[in-house]
Amino acid sequence: MNFNSKTMELNNVDKVPFLTFNSLKEINFIKHGFSTRLGGVSKGIFSTMNLALNRGDNIEDVLENYKRLSNSIGVDYNTLVASSQDHNTFVRNVTEEQYGIGITKPKDILSVDALITNRPNVTLVTYYADCTPLFFVDTKNKAIGLAHAGWRGTVGKIGEKVIEKMTADFGTNPTDLVCAVGPAISKCCYEVDKTCAEQFYSLNLDDSKFIFPKGNNKYMIDLLETNRQILVSSGVKESNISISDLCTQCNSDLLWSHRATKGQRGTMCAMMSITE
Repeated sequence: MNFNSKTMELNNVDKVPFLTFNSLKEINFIKHGFSTRLGGVSKGIFSTMNLALNRGDNIEDVLENYKRLSNSIGVDYNTLVASSQDHNTFVRNVTEEQYGIGITKPKDILSVDALITNRPNVTLVTYYADCTPLFFVDTKNKAIGLAHAGWRGTVGKIGEKVIEKMTADFGTNPTDLVCAVGPAISKCCYEVDKTCAEQFYSLNLDDSKFIFPKGNNKYMIDLLETNRQILVSSGVKESNISISDLCTQCNSDLLWSHRATKGQRGTMCAMMSITE
């Protein structure tokens, strides 16, 4: 496995590996991490670090994976609050009252693709296997957010919706946000048909930078650049946005990729928590 990134670091390689953004590690009041497919106890097609409870894996193995990953990142397993993703754009503000939801407790809302909080020691958890993770940190008001942006969430501008919700609930000024995008399937590997591409053309952004026609009604899409432009159009400073340079499909020995495995896979997660 050759790890090469200018924007991310691979931590705890010999035990339970996880990725961090260099830019987010500089913020002293948060902990964050993005899991890999390594370091867990799952077996078969889920081997070894699978965080999905709904794909047929052994539940006890998945919970053990959560415990190991939480310990590696440095967050409390008992503070985890998970999303309930269905490729929509609902943003949920969570507190200690939601501890365990979606992991050790049943999901209580069936459509949650983004989570935000301003409460210390509430660990947000969102899931991925090619879709784009979005990280949000309000450095002034000490609030955080995580969003799952597949192509539907991206064209639905879930990043913009997270910022609007953080502004409404926490008084966030977008210029105070530090954001990170990825890892996800990248423009080298993400091919879509004309119907999907038309959704991206409708965004009224600089689509020459994220839609690349191939002919025969096929297009390569850059999900990361699309989400970056949505964040900028929502008021985030360009200098405050970090973009992962790790494609999930190109790095499928390290990261779960739905396309690389043809759906025979486990699932990764992003975690983030305010520590003080």
